[in-house]
Amino acid sequence: MDLRTWLVERVASYAAASPAEVDVDRPFDEYGLRSRDAVAISGELADHLGRDIPDTMLWEHPTIRLLSAHLEGEEAASPGLPARPGPAGDQGDQGAIAVIGIGCRLPGGIGSPADLWSFLCAGGDAISEVPAERWAGYRSRSAAAAAVVDRTTPFGGYLDDVTGFDARFFGIAPAEAAEMDPQQRIFLEVAWEALEHAGIPPELLAGDRSGVFVGACGDDFGRQRLEELPDVNGWTLTGSAPGVIANRLSYLLDLRGPSLTIDTACSSSLVALHAARQNLLSGDCDLAIVGGVNLLLSPGPTAGFDQSGAMAADGRCKPFDADADGYVRSEGCGVIVAKRLADAARDGDRVLAVIRGSAVNQDGRSNGLMAPSPGAQQDLLRRAYAAAEVDPMEVGYVEAHGTGTPLGDPIEASALGTVLGGCRPAEDPLLIGSIKSNLGHLEAAAGIAGLIKVVLALHHGRIPATIHHAEPNPRISLPDLGLQVPTEVTGWPVNGRSRLAGVSSFGFGGTNAHAVLENFC
Repeated sequence: MDLRTWLVERVASYAAASPAEVDVDRPFDEYGLRSRDAVAISGELADHLGRDIPDTMLWEHPTIRLLSAHLEGEEAASPGLPARPGPAGDQGDQGAIAVIGIGCRLPGGIGSPADLWSFLCAGGDAISEVPAERWAGYRSRSAAAAAVVDRTTPFGGYLDDVTGFDARFFGIAPAEAAEMDPQQRIFLEVAWEALEHAGIPPELLAGDRSGVFVGACGDDFGRQRLEELPDVNGWTLTGSAPGVIANRLSYLLDLRGPSLTIDTACSSSLVALHAARQNLLSGDCDLAIVGGVNLLLSPGPTAGFDQSGAMAADGRCKPFDADADGYVRSEGCGVIVAKRLADAARDGDRVLAVIRGSAVNQDGRSNGLMAPSPGAQQDLLRRAYAAAEVDPMEVGYVEAHGTGTPLGDPIEASALGTVLGGCRPAEDPLLIGSIKSNLGHLEAAAGIAGLIKVVLALHHGRIPATIHHAEPNPRISLPDLGLQVPTEVTGWPVNGRSRLAGVSSFGFGGTNAHAVLENFC
């Protein structure tokens, strides 16, 4: 029996279909194969061929035609486009963006960059059970609703306060403030704090060509509020619209540059950073306020992810660990203030770190809408480092997406090892980690949280530990990939011209982003 026929029969068996119904050009995921089925087929395939087959093989080659061609040594045609060089402006300092201010409000009582750095260096864990009052209204709706809440994981990374807001300070009428999504309120407050951290009086930006770029994907407040039809009013519309998260700040400060709320799910805020960088380099804005915000106001999304099997049983993200079994949802907000490096030098700004380059791409037709693509991740990394004009072998640390899922982690580690780690000497591995081990998965704000961690690590010259990492995932051969997960605070590797780092963020719909950062000497 040839390999293609064997694969058709195995897929038919798992899909409860006849072999005649199996299309060799259709992704495995479209037959209803879940992660555990794909792993099982990989094991059976290894036995059938009498050789080792990685558990990620069906994600790397997501159709029977592509998989059989790869295993038989054929060159399968790829629909992907060849990598292109970055924009002409991405050369030296002309393409460099300075980070000059930070603001954050995160689980664990973190309200400033100093709080975050102390928390990370102490190996803090911000995960707790849902505040008692948060989902109480859903539990009281019906017995069926209460049953769903009761069986949904209670774990998450929660802010101490999502309702407090000084409307008078921002000149907003109490009636309007009451109709504002708390994501709008928190983003206003944290952006203001980031500008102050940068030494920029917010009121002095009026009329300037400053831009606002924020990642946001949750609309729990808007869905709840618009269902209460008797109470809907004019303020409800602007208060519940996700696009107004960015617009509200631009309006408040009278900013005249681009004002964008970007939703690419979990990669939203790092995609927002990429958009901000492009707008700064093109001259469409001279200062960029970049961030992400996420709040868990409804149990609905958590229940959905829980039912899909994506959530960790113990409520902890365990990146690259043998016990990795899923992630935990979290909320919070992070904001940076950025300028072109030449402008920051001219203005005498304190530069915390430099963004050398960035890239965004899409998985395309992978093995399912939510399935990662190993090839796309590798292409993303190559594009980002080409845009930054940085040799990947000089990078000391990558803040990975690192959700702690059984297959997501091996696929990400493989891409990092292929592009940045494989040729390194054993004594000088690429360090990889994830702030999700400390804070959980902030979804739309995850990318900016990871980026802020990297900015602080570059500035201080130390890399915080990734907690909940006791034993490496057996599906990931870290030494062979040239990778290592730091489990204690580690000095920055000395392997190049300066301290260099990367940050990755992937959206569950397939939009990926990566940024390249360097310390500022």
